[in-house]
Amino acid sequence: MTDSPEIAAARGEVDRRRSRLMGTAHELQARLSPGTLAKGAWQGAKEKGADLAEDAVDAVRARPLAATGVVAAITMFLAREPLMDLAGRLVDGAKGKSKKRRKPVLSKAEGSPKKEKVEVAE
Repeated sequence: MTDSPEIAAARGEVDRRRSRLMGTAHELQARLSPGTLAKGAWQGAKEKGADLAEDAVDAVRARPLAATGVVAAITMFLAREPLMDLAGRLVDGAKGKSKKRRKPVLSKAEGSPKKEKVEVAE
């Protein structure tokens, strides 16, 4: 059975449209691949980061004292535990220096410290 010219033309049109549809599907598949999406996200993040860095530099140039204060506050917040430990040691050291230091007295026979301590002023 032979097709009429209209049916043959319709089949040709269907084949052309199917080819276009498959081409579009392949293009979408390439655009939505994980590698392409990750590359696009990375590129966008780099551009946004560069914009933020440029804005930060402009803000610091405009207000250097305020920027220094903010950086100092953030640093103190992040290092609060070591700073508190240091302050505690400094306070304890200041208290210990105000009192007289006691030095152990060595026994002549034993060469080791006695249990009793004698106050020595320096």
